[in-house]
Amino acid sequence: MTFPDIQILSARHLRGPNVWTYRAAVEMWVDIGPLEDHPSHTLPGFNDRLQAWLPGMIEHRCSVGVRGGFFQRLINGTWAAHIMEHVAIELQTMAGLEVGFGKARETHQRGIYKVVVRARQYDVAHASLLAARDLVMAAINDTACDVTATVNRLKAMADRLCLGPSTASIVDAAAQRGIPSIRLTDGNLVQLGHGSRQRRIWTAETDRTSAVAESISRDKDLTKRLLAQCGVPIPEGHIVDSPEHAWQVAQDMGLPVVIKPSDGNHGRGVALDLNSQAEIEAAWRVADAEGSQVMVERHVRGEEHRLLVVGDKVVAAARGELACIMGDGVNTVERLIEQQINTDPRRGEEEHFPLDTIRLHEHPPAVLELQRQGLSADSIPALGRRVIVQRNGNMSNDVTDLVHPEVAELVTLAARVIGLDIAGIDLVAQDISRPLHEQGAAVVEVNAGPSLLMHLKPASGQARPVGQAIANHLFPAKDNGRIPIVGIVGQRHTAGLAQLVAWLLHLSGSRVGMACSLGLFMDQRHVDHQDARGHDMGERLLINRSIDAAVFETSPREILLEGLPYDRCHVGLVADMPAFEGLQDLDVTSADNMRQVVRTQVDVVLREGVAVLNADVSAVAELEDLCDGEVMMYGLNPDSAILGAHRRQGRRSVFCRQGHVTLARGDQETTLLHLDLAPVARLLKHEDMSVSHLLAAVACAWSLGVTPTLMRAGLKNFRQKTESESQEKARMKA
Repeated sequence: MTFPDIQILSARHLRGPNVWTYRAAVEMWVDIGPLEDHPSHTLPGFNDRLQAWLPGMIEHRCSVGVRGGFFQRLINGTWAAHIMEHVAIELQTMAGLEVGFGKARETHQRGIYKVVVRARQYDVAHASLLAARDLVMAAINDTACDVTATVNRLKAMADRLCLGPSTASIVDAAAQRGIPSIRLTDGNLVQLGHGSRQRRIWTAETDRTSAVAESISRDKDLTKRLLAQCGVPIPEGHIVDSPEHAWQVAQDMGLPVVIKPSDGNHGRGVALDLNSQAEIEAAWRVADAEGSQVMVERHVRGEEHRLLVVGDKVVAAARGELACIMGDGVNTVERLIEQQINTDPRRGEEEHFPLDTIRLHEHPPAVLELQRQGLSADSIPALGRRVIVQRNGNMSNDVTDLVHPEVAELVTLAARVIGLDIAGIDLVAQDISRPLHEQGAAVVEVNAGPSLLMHLKPASGQARPVGQAIANHLFPAKDNGRIPIVGIVGQRHTAGLAQLVAWLLHLSGSRVGMACSLGLFMDQRHVDHQDARGHDMGERLLINRSIDAAVFETSPREILLEGLPYDRCHVGLVADMPAFEGLQDLDVTSADNMRQVVRTQVDVVLREGVAVLNADVSAVAELEDLCDGEVMMYGLNPDSAILGAHRRQGRRSVFCRQGHVTLARGDQETTLLHLDLAPVARLLKHEDMSVSHLLAAVACAWSLGVTPTLMRAGLKNFRQKTESESQEKARMKA
């Protein structure tokens, strides 16, 4: 029997925490059609074909919880949507994106499922789900499927669209410390932290990296002069303006010499150990082609090293190696390079490879190196002849533990002299474990924005946590880059509640941003009047450097469609339990379904944060067990069973006692003010403000350390300015 394809009904990008997971995900609705009546164990040959194509799924534990658990599910019988989920996870893993998370759940319509997988990058995750559908159908119907081509296509997408490995290492290290991140472009510009506490990185450059220092580092001659003035050993060198001038300077300096562009990087246009006029003049032309001035330097004997300086510490060091081929008397130099060098798994065209492939037509210094040995690309080296192809740029061996303390001190000095907070210091030394002056060693370059890959994936030695070093440099201990965030979910008039919370935080001295159904507000300015409860609008607050705290109103629909616009919050307020009516199109058809949606607001409260729950709504109060942090209850009746039990545990609560707004910690009570106070009574006449909302706002403010004095002032003055302005305008019109 041949089955029709699984139909893709819709797909959405859940960019923030959602009903499935804390992380970004893709939720795809699929209709498996007649396969609803044909689980895996009823499909002849299906399990064998799938396991043969994707043997790595042996690592999928699934609900069984043991290695091979998913394969057990296949044998016992499971449905196509669940299989599609696991295949999509495996395809992403094979493409180099470790995801691990996935779910498949049937909707209230028979045969229609929601398939969810984590999305490190949306396009790749979406493509993996589509490819998973095609692969599953091929295995079911016993048709051809090129798994290798599919994986290669996904790999190419990941290489093109995902963060580069250097940037990703910093972002991952930050995430381990609980520091949030926002990718600001399709490239490697990333924000770590939120609002006024954010920092920005661009690969291995940060917002502390001085543009002046970067410009200095590109000028090799200026760099050397500054280093020399501060006692850092450098090779003698001079700018030259012609091949003849280069030869003249080389003779005066003494052979051998090095020729390089004055503002080059990554070893482009650099020629080492030059000993003749022909070599020097040819090398000048190669360096000049890089488009900058050309330098002649004294050749320093030894091996090339790259030391990574972060702040005032050397955090990693790598030693280079010669790129060589061995003649066999049969193949040309070009062919031997392909066979013996470019097959090295460390080499490749993409950014995640620590070493580049060598293409002679793209690499003039390698051509020059061959010419010095009397060879060309078409030459056939004799059997056993060792041919040097590339002398520099092959940093691949970790030597961090060998660096002498005096060497570390000198290279950190070099970074400070240039003014770089993160620098790749290139030096040539015979032995990195000895002081430089003992061996005539020298610093030859200082580089801004150094690659981290050689330290993350060395050919030999230990990988170094350089991403962690940079994250720690940007964020000292106990600083997670977070600003106070209040998230509010409910059904009635939560925009007014959000405004009151923002006002109380504003009075405490914070520049507060707010995203709600009334629009976007920044420090009491109404900057956008369209509904701001979506992810994009909310993110505008988090990337604003002038915001010290943020308040977000969220609805269940936004949670279902996009997820929350922030990863975690300090205060999560659930004002009531919204009705599920009106969300049937998103498969919310019961109070239990709605609880799963609303709990998202409680799930994201930080351990040091507070969930503020309405004790007058039992369905809301029952969410307290889901919170990682503290739970604060509020309610109109201080003697209710829920508030009573909460207070007996010594926990904080806010309630009304004989008309007084009261703060309580266990049995200890503090009266804030009376509801009959004229400004407060006037406030409660507004349609969008109730006593319950007022108590909720007080609880949120208390959660964030706003003092009772400021809360009293805030409740008395909220909206008073707006009303005065309205009255003045009416008077002037009259």
